[in-house]
Amino acid sequence: MLKKTFSFSVSKTTCYFDASFAQIGSVVEKDRSIFITDQHVYDHHKKFFKGTKFIQIPAGESFKVQYIVDTIVDQLISFGADRQTTLIGVGGGVVTDITGYVASVYMRGIPFGFVPTSILGMVDASIGGKNGIDVGNYKNMVGVIRQPGFLYYDVSLLQTLPIEEWVNGFAEVIKHAAIKDATLFRDLEKNSINSYRKNKAALSDLIRKNVMIKSAVVQKDEFEGSERRLLNFGHTLGHAIENVYHLPHGHAISIGIKAACLISEEMLNFKETARVTNLLQQYGLPIDIPVDFGKVVEIMRMDKKKTRDTMHYVLLEKLGKAIIKPIPMTHLEKLLYSIARAR
Repeated sequence: MLKKTFSFSVSKTTCYFDASFAQIGSVVEKDRSIFITDQHVYDHHKKFFKGTKFIQIPAGESFKVQYIVDTIVDQLISFGADRQTTLIGVGGGVVTDITGYVASVYMRGIPFGFVPTSILGMVDASIGGKNGIDVGNYKNMVGVIRQPGFLYYDVSLLQTLPIEEWVNGFAEVIKHAAIKDATLFRDLEKNSINSYRKNKAALSDLIRKNVMIKSAVVQKDEFEGSERRLLNFGHTLGHAIENVYHLPHGHAISIGIKAACLISEEMLNFKETARVTNLLQQYGLPIDIPVDFGKVVEIMRMDKKKTRDTMHYVLLEKLGKAIIKPIPMTHLEKLLYSIARAR
């Protein structure tokens, strides 16, 4: 088991790579921990929860809401959880988001960590301390930034995932490569989801590279004042599409990435949109759907990255190098409608 610790403003996160979920007792006291998972993960991995205190929630983004938080808090109280209790979120992005949020507000903050069980969870959702819930159509509208004490990576847990969830997660992998690592982008072009599924060493290496990319960005800018905004590449439009059309996160982000590349062509003379869109399609991701931009723009106007009438949009100068470009909303809307008409 490999270990890497990242220091943040007031805390540290230790990442355990090539780990085994069965051995998690080596890093936490199981009798002083409460596990939070969802129905799907529990059905696949019941043996890991035997003899533990655990809370099971429904699976899916539609349950990342305050009502579920309230039910978890009620169960924590019934378990007698106190400030020495550690919450451990075992699951994908919904589970880790909710677990981190509950741990941050219960008794004004208790320890927590994550065992991500999806590609999306391993390379993105569990990293960086963003924990929160959705409110209506507005994704992650309520939440906190508080770092987990640990991230525990057991890639064998990914083998129970349906292929759709592998596809969903690779949107974030491709995003990291596009904004920060041209070499990783080339490696992805040479491989496929099936090749990573069949090669545990290559998969573990891919997970580590993505953890290092995102963690390094968060270390520089934990509270998203500048550098961390780069991680929103494809997300401004993507989140809005996800909320309006209820697409899987990775599918919506993939569509957002294509749009960001086209805007990059217009504003920065970016020349490799075709390579990006080809890679997205190579990994089974969509790059276009019919969109009602009136509805989508309405959601975008509530985006947290907007300051007054300006959106901080992430664009590509070249593969491996992204920048944050302030774009007036009126101009951004014209660009998006122009993209829509060109389809």
